[in-house]
Amino acid sequence: MATTIGMAHREGTAGPIADAAATYTSTSTDRTAIALVDGMGHSADIVRLAPMLAETAARIGAVRGALAGLLSAGALMHDPGPDAAGVLVVTREDGTAELVWAGDCRAYRWDGELHQLTTDHTLAAYLTRAAKEEVPVAALADFVGVTLRRALPATVPYVSAPAGGLLILTTDGVHDQAAPAVIEALVRKHESAPQALADALVTAACPDAAGYRDDATTVVISY
Repeated sequence: MATTIGMAHREGTAGPIADAAATYTSTSTDRTAIALVDGMGHSADIVRLAPMLAETAARIGAVRGALAGLLSAGALMHDPGPDAAGVLVVTREDGTAELVWAGDCRAYRWDGELHQLTTDHTLAAYLTRAAKEEVPVAALADFVGVTLRRALPATVPYVSAPAGGLLILTTDGVHDQAAPAVIEALVRKHESAPQALADALVTAACPDAAGYRDDATTVVISY
């Protein structure tokens, strides 16, 4: 089955967008890699670097596998400077897909129900798992423990997704600023139209009480 990809970006209220996404299909492996990167901050450096990170992850991931792709993107950030979160999906020859991530970008799978495949590398997520209940301090979500700069083979989680279905990748500007029920309702409504779903998800991201809205990017993969 051919892979169909929908992609949408929406700049936030704090400055130039520092999200980026890229796809690449290798002619040597026949695998497709899809990378999503969320740059931290809005400096000129991270705005310029984010597309390079996504392109590097996708191109190397399609040839050498998901872990190699994500770590190669991280290698671009070893000099002092900005940092980023990212998630990378690579389809396999048997129709399944492999996923790796660093930070708080997310991947969901839809099979009639929405399943979150990734776990945020944030202090809020860690304390929530430890306490077995949601930590109400939203600011703790800003403490990201594993980033592209800090990513190592031992700290990058790996998940395999079964063949066939829908994968949804989001930056925190989507899943932190659109309610889970809203996200699931939009996936149910647009599950057969990846581009329409990507557009709807970034549009659904709402500003907070202070009027702040983060950059929002979604990639939808039907494979």
